[in-house]
Amino acid sequence: MFIDEYISGVAPIRGKILLVDDQVVNIKILHQLLQADYDIYMARDGHQAIDMCKKVKPDIVLLDIEMPMLNGFDVCAHLKKDPDTEDVAVIFVSGHFDEDKEVKGFQLGAVDFIHKPINPVITKARIKNQMMAKSQTDLLRSIALLDGLTGVANRRKFDQVLPVTWLQCAREKQPLTIILLDIDFFKHFNDTYGHTEGDTCLRVVAQKIQETVNRPYDLVARYGGEEFICVLPNTDLIGGTYVAQQIVDSIVSLKIAHINSPISKFVTLSAGVSTIVPMYDMPNKILVEAADKQLYLAKDRGRNRVLGCLVEENT
Repeated sequence: MFIDEYISGVAPIRGKILLVDDQVVNIKILHQLLQADYDIYMARDGHQAIDMCKKVKPDIVLLDIEMPMLNGFDVCAHLKKDPDTEDVAVIFVSGHFDEDKEVKGFQLGAVDFIHKPINPVITKARIKNQMMAKSQTDLLRSIALLDGLTGVANRRKFDQVLPVTWLQCAREKQPLTIILLDIDFFKHFNDTYGHTEGDTCLRVVAQKIQETVNRPYDLVARYGGEEFICVLPNTDLIGGTYVAQQIVDSIVSLKIAHINSPISKFVTLSAGVSTIVPMYDMPNKILVEAADKQLYLAKDRGRNRVLGCLVEENT
């Protein structure tokens, strides 16, 4: 259900194309041809192209091969080695047909070649095909990182995001907070109402957590079973504990009946919070382990509560 909704809810978005050529006239020709259908960005050399790719994250790069300093092959190789840009579709633009160059381009990861002088019909058709292919690939990749039941991110997505966020916070010397959440006495809930109602409960709880943790760079993921985890970059312990308490309170406000819960007549959550200013040489698992310990303590002290800690560098 959530996958179907995800697919049907994706509205067509104008693709982004980066034109890279050291000759202004070539950029002008392509810009005029494509500007009605796509958002166009431009770069005059290889270094600028790499910087622009990181900033605007284009869907397709139309890349001239012959350029000073960094040629098109060098730029393509750099883009494909960088995790931030490896998924950008590269189409080489060449002034003449050269089979060896085309072989090299495809080996580097290019998806197509366009030859000068530009044929408008062929160029637009090839770009449209690549844009459709990339959109489908991006969609399938996104679906693969969603939890099919709840619609939030899955464990695989969390495992991808945490190392990247850790390095970013380490570079910026900013705090990183993890919130680990568990539905209290969820086995009792399933035993009382059945697994179908249990699945509905998980979906409702997940969506409420997602609504509460609403910054675009935060992550909410299903961690396993009835557990959820939140990754909050640039968030200190006070801020993380506040968000966790908001989540716990919001679940109580849903008033989902739980007549066999020993602590409440409604569904509740327990939360463990941990915060650290990451260091490059520290394993990120210590932050999750600390949140897990705080969650255990929250359960041990009565559940339906938040406990948190600051993780020291020498932990």
